Amino acid sequence: MTIIINILIFLIMLSIIVAIHEFGHFIFAKLNGVYVYEYAIGMGPKLFSFKPKNSETVYSIRAIPLGGFCSLAGEDVESDDEEKIPENKRLQAKKPWQRFLIMFFGPGFNFLLAIVILFIIAIVWGSTTYAPIISSVTKNSPAALAGIEENDKILYINKHKIQTIDDVSLYLTLSDKNKKSTIVVEKSDTNKEETYKIKPKKITKDKTTTYQFGIGLSTKKTTGFGNACKYVVVKTGSLFRQMAVTVEALFTGKVSVKDLSGPVGIYSIVSEQAKNGLADLLYLMAYLSINVGFINLLPIPAFDGGHILFILIELIRRKPLKPEVDNMINTVGLALLMILMIYVTINDIFRLI
Repeated sequence: MTIIINILIFLIMLSIIVAIHEFGHFIFAKLNGVYVYEYAIGMGPKLFSFKPKNSETVYSIRAIPLGGFCSLAGEDVESDDEEKIPENKRLQAKKPWQRFLIMFFGPGFNFLLAIVILFIIAIVWGSTTYAPIISSVTKNSPAALAGIEENDKILYINKHKIQTIDDVSLYLTLSDKNKKSTIVVEKSDTNKEETYKIKPKKITKDKTTTYQFGIGLSTKKTTGFGNACKYVVVKTGSLFRQMAVTVEALFTGKVSVKDLSGPVGIYSIVSEQAKNGLADLLYLMAYLSINVGFINLLPIPAFDGGHILFILIELIRRKPLKPEVDNMINTVGLALLMILMIYVTINDIFRLI
């Protein structure tokens, strides 16, 4: 029964994130006069659909509860011709800034969703402080032996500026564990900066290897509207920074494709977070929503960022790419992304076995 509940939670979370993303495209397409064929939640055969009176758009729920789409005139030239859609109602007929808004606000609505969720968490359950101040140092650990002390504030890790405890976790995780990491702290007693070179201790248990620096960090609960607003700004910025650094690490080889997670991997995280209560599930949803928005803005064909890249190329060339070329590039990009998703999903399954 627990497995079924976790699957339902996962599907609901994913459906909301996708629905909000596609609604961003939908509403800005409508505002800019683009003909919308269909707004769908899910993929595959239609389970339910309706078309309001005097509306051009079909609203549907489809059988496979993964994904969704907003079908716009101008994405498939042949379909537009068959449906006899007026030229001025097609996506490619709109000005570059209008197309930019339509493409951007899919991810943009994901960011808005995350901000709303984080604010709700902060108001209902309380917000947290995220100053990177060391709360504990394990006895005889690499950090303790180097001279780091409780209440020291971490300023830099390997020349990367540290603003929150999320940054500490991020940069220590990405650090080369076979080399010493450079950690700059502000001493709690003198307020002076001190630099330490620390190599983590390798620990293998039950065939699982971890690396421990011996540094503990903690957060404090705060309440009130002002603290909630501050939390949303700090946490959103932290999540964006994590995504940017992780994507950079992926392209530079510091993070392997094997470390990526697909739907199966995300489900396993959902099942863990469900044990911790609603607040943790909502936080995961906000985190995933920012991930979806950020990834979709990457300049990759078939992503919204790919469409935005084509718009920028059009502005430079002063003429658009031919729709046929645009569609072909996006089709190839989508095929490659599907292959990557299959590879990632297989890796997720092997990690769970």
